[in-house]
Amino acid sequence: MRIIKFFLLLLLVGAAVFWGPQVASAEPDLALGAKVFQAKCVGCHLNGRNTLVAAKNLSLAALHEYHVDTPELIQAQVRNGKGAMPAFGKLLKPEEIEAVAAYVLDRAEHNWSKG
Repeated sequence: MRIIKFFLLLLLVGAAVFWGPQVASAEPDLALGAKVFQAKCVGCHLNGRNTLVAAKNLSLAALHEYHVDTPELIQAQVRNGKGAMPAFGKLLKPEEIEAVAAYVLDRAEHNWSKG
């Protein structure tokens, strides 16, 4: 009887390890971020610019100046919108918001160059 219990316990532990919850990737998906940016953001933010308020562009300097310079702060802005920028919280999945925020910050850190 003990052997059966041991094997059942071993089976349960093995199942939990192999079929347990998926852990989110530590690295945001920049390719997904680029795709979301092209689909939802490029109309106002082509190459990191801002067609409505030129000073509020997506350059690293502007992100610092307007205190939207971390992935979490960019995600909040995308999710909730602000001023002329609409909220995308109901239009995008959480992983899409995370990815587009990472993409914006990455592009800003590279001065919106293609590389």
